[in-house]
Amino acid sequence: MHTNFAGMTSSQKMVWRRDVASAARDMAFVSRFLGTSDNSMIQKITELTKTEKGEQAIMFLVADLVDDGVVGDNEREGNEEEMKSYDQILSIDMISHGVKNKGKLADQKTVIRFREHGRDKLAYWLANRIDQLAFLTMSGISYAFQNNGAARSSSAFSTLSFAGDVLPPSTNRHVNWTGSALEAGNTGAITSSYLPNYKMIVDAVAYAKDHYVKPLNDGGKEYYIMFVKPGTLANLKTDADYQRAVVQGLPRNAKNPWFTGGTVTIDGAVLHEHRLVYSTLGATAGNKWGAGGNVDGTRTLLCGAQALGMIDLGAPDWVEKGFDYDSKQGINIDKIFGLLKPRYYSIYDKSDEDFGVLAIDHYI
Repeated sequence: MHTNFAGMTSSQKMVWRRDVASAARDMAFVSRFLGTSDNSMIQKITELTKTEKGEQAIMFLVADLVDDGVVGDNEREGNEEEMKSYDQILSIDMISHGVKNKGKLADQKTVIRFREHGRDKLAYWLANRIDQLAFLTMSGISYAFQNNGAARSSSAFSTLSFAGDVLPPSTNRHVNWTGSALEAGNTGAITSSYLPNYKMIVDAVAYAKDHYVKPLNDGGKEYYIMFVKPGTLANLKTDADYQRAVVQGLPRNAKNPWFTGGTVTIDGAVLHEHRLVYSTLGATAGNKWGAGGNVDGTRTLLCGAQALGMIDLGAPDWVEKGFDYDSKQGINIDKIFGLLKPRYYSIYDKSDEDFGVLAIDHYI
């Protein structure tokens, strides 16, 4: 007997909707870094704030105090310092996708079976696309490109309302790794000698601290999350200093989601490898990195608190529809959300800078 989705009660439909949301959330790599506090790597905004311009999704960044205060018995009142906060407005849009079978005869399955397959495939699609866009946003790469540098053909992602908010890494949050030292970020300077090693991790963490990139705090200990390509991790594993550091690495707190799936924790950096970390492997000749645009590179990300903001207004919507006298079944899913890499005026760098992420370019 076929299940009539259209005839389901509202509560039954909600169960399916929650199943899809749960599956998508479990599959999404970035979901493990989501949190609602300012101690989250990805701060999730779940409510709209009423403003003079209507209801908007707002993320707040609070800067450090600058003044030295008063000494002795000097007057305190009237000498207070105003805490400066920076409002980050997140744009909201929707992505949608659907599937449809060829018909009852070609399907050779029940409608329920088609629905289950559709749920799984669409849940994976949603999780994967959110991951893709999150990595591109943190990397400052246009949605017109895939995460491997290839042009994104037949895609409307570049027209998303928050696509225009994607900005290249700021001046003091963008560096190259030469193989032995950090230098100013410049993709045209990348060569095959710019290989990652253990010293890159140490120097990047030190750079982030010196430039006051706010770290994540766990039980009084400070950490950064470092996202690397599998090829980067492979290079690190061949480095003798990295190998020694792994043996002597800091213990991890298994209760904290930052460490879930982490490869290793070294010198305050929790390493996570993922294939969606941006690279130029799929870019055409002349559009890669290096002086001639023919050198493959990757953008490792060192992330602290509030590296990314995400507006999430609830579970995705799931709709099933019958076509051609219900001989064919179609399923559609859509999700309303928005992404933003926060930027603020740094009192330390005296310039507008990315708040919580350092981009490190090097050879892959």
